[in-house]
Amino acid sequence: MDLFAPDPDTNLLPCDGVVNYLGPVMSVDEAANYYEALSSGVPWTHDEVVIFGKRIVTSRKVAWFGEVPYSYSGTTKQALPWSNDLRTLKATVEKRCGTTFNSCLLNLYNDGNEGMGWHSDDERSIERNSCIASVSLGAERKFSFKHKRSGGTLSVLLETGSLLLMKGETQTHWLHSLPKSKRVKEPRINLTFRQMVD
Repeated sequence: MDLFAPDPDTNLLPCDGVVNYLGPVMSVDEAANYYEALSSGVPWTHDEVVIFGKRIVTSRKVAWFGEVPYSYSGTTKQALPWSNDLRTLKATVEKRCGTTFNSCLLNLYNDGNEGMGWHSDDERSIERNSCIASVSLGAERKFSFKHKRSGGTLSVLLETGSLLLMKGETQTHWLHSLPKSKRVKEPRINLTFRQMVD
């Protein structure tokens, strides 16, 4: 028995939301196989966002799969149909967290020079207070949270093949980010399964 394995019932947040880190939910080999399949089989495109009226093309790449379109930061993404690999991953995640999802946003970060600034996944198109399940494949990266009111922060290291759940009022009260790190030389794929409002 691994005495240092994460407790999936432990809430990482001290207040105003629930975040559970389940650790790896698949073997290292399984995670590597999914990474290879998705990195070569997904039609990746650079993300485009509108910030203060300016259209910006990000260095990271994204793909949107599922059953409904997704609008955020001034852009709308039409959903691609589920691939077999994504259907299998979705079923695995749904079984672990007891929630069903109808969409998934995939992010591809080439190395630690690419990250994601502070934000909340609180668009009206996402079912309010629903669970967002995040699967990590590839490079281990730090993932951080910051309370919107108090400014308090905390971080967790996301391993390859791991699952992180953000639930309840987390998106209302907390920001999250993927900090850049010059030490990270390897790529990472992140999948966030969501329940979108149809």
